[in-house]
Amino acid sequence: MKAYTKPSDEELKKSLTPEQYKVTQNEGTEPAFRNEYWDNHRHGIYVDVVSGEPLFSSLDKFDSGTGWPSFTRPLEKDNVTTLDDRQLWMKRTEVRSKHANSHLGHVFDDGPAPTGQRYCMNSAALRFVPVEKLVEEGYGQYLPLFEKAGIATAPAGAQGRSGATAKDPPGGSSAAKTSNGPVAKSGPAKREIAVLAGGCFWGMEEILRGIPGVVETAVGYTGGTTSHATYEEVSTGRTGHAESVRIVFDPDRLSYEELLGYFFRMHDPTTPNRQGNDAGTQYRSAIFYESEEQRRIAEKVKASVEASGKWKRPIVTEIVPATQFWPAEDYHQDYLQKNPGGYTCHYLRD
Repeated sequence: MKAYTKPSDEELKKSLTPEQYKVTQNEGTEPAFRNEYWDNHRHGIYVDVVSGEPLFSSLDKFDSGTGWPSFTRPLEKDNVTTLDDRQLWMKRTEVRSKHANSHLGHVFDDGPAPTGQRYCMNSAALRFVPVEKLVEEGYGQYLPLFEKAGIATAPAGAQGRSGATAKDPPGGSSAAKTSNGPVAKSGPAKREIAVLAGGCFWGMEEILRGIPGVVETAVGYTGGTTSHATYEEVSTGRTGHAESVRIVFDPDRLSYEELLGYFFRMHDPTTPNRQGNDAGTQYRSAIFYESEEQRRIAEKVKASVEASGKWKRPIVTEIVPATQFWPAEDYHQDYLQKNPGGYTCHYLRD
């Protein structure tokens, strides 16, 4: 086996990008949906960007809907270690590489079969080695895994150790698949996306994160016209964006209709372009539907809330198609977890 070692700090500062150094050496977290591998569909393995030790395989990668590359298990369990992480006033399980001690991400117990785990990793901590380069880069021992899965074949005389070429996975279009090929019959855990706006996203996120069935939350900007929207731009009110929360939820535990029930309780849906002390179009009430089914449910729930008589003024919540969601700056994410007692005008009404 190859010996995997960690270079000196001086060498790392020269060889890594600032983000790679921040993530691996200072426990940083890259933005969701704005990283290299969250949507990578190619086959191969993921190695530690610092030491090169093999960590994960595309055969175990799945779309968790969180915006970070996610895996059901490590490729080499002896190359990863875990430890308790209590930095955000909650207990999480941090994942590090064994030989380089690089911070990789965290592991959660809400993944798909067969392991039930979700290794949520930072792309900046990983380097991807495609199937066709496994032998060339010294990882030829993993080629048989892809051959067995029908992902790669070796040319005659290569004895399954070199010259891999990618091909379509077996099973045809009817086979149960993730974006990276066949999966266990039980398939990945169900996940749906909802995007909601109801004033300052700090308070919205803090309530949403505690709802049973919510898997992940991220705050950001949507419904506007500017690409790569920033807080500075959105706060002028000229970009058309709304401060929003992107919610990943488990529909087996929380239906979209139930989620919207919480939504109409956590903010005042009768105040146009205003929530508490926050005024402006960026603080409007809006449901950004991802499908016709979500639109139908949103219209139904809005009508039900209107008819309930709980609000004395008309409901002004917009129900509009989802557009590009731009994640907000890091300091906005989990803001009230990082700053207990910080400003919020949100609470759950009876």
